[in-house]
Amino acid sequence: MDIGNILMVIMLVLGVLLVVFYFLNKWSSKKMEEQQGIIERNKQTATIFVIDKSRGKIKDANFPKSMVDQIPRYTKLMKMNFIKAKVGPQFVTLICEKDIYNAMPVKKNVKVELAGIYITSLKGMKSKEEMKAIAKAKKEKEKAEKKAEKK
Repeated sequence: MDIGNILMVIMLVLGVLLVVFYFLNKWSSKKMEEQQGIIERNKQTATIFVIDKSRGKIKDANFPKSMVDQIPRYTKLMKMNFIKAKVGPQFVTLICEKDIYNAMPVKKNVKVELAGIYITSLKGMKSKEEMKAIAKAKKEKEKAEKKAEKK
């Protein structure tokens, strides 16, 4: 085989891979939109008391065996963000995304939107930029008070 044939085979394989990835992307985006619609229909606002935050595999999170059996294999291998919280009279383990996990305070009451055991968003929490602006304003106010005391 000469170099031309080898390049032709490589180009053909790359073309087939591109077509396969295109259709996989189309299929997964359609499935994701469908799941997002289900989450939007089922979410409820609730006040929870956050007890603990942890990161680990789903089999270590004390979920019922019947629920763990329904989860796809690749998801069982992933590490997820778990929040142990008191929702009403029950103590439950909830799942959330990384940005929500990082913003969630521990040992505090928080208003969240829940869709089953999935936390979709935090309600009434300030963003990092707002928290920085508040901290900066407090420091400036303290400096102004100190100057006023010196005079």
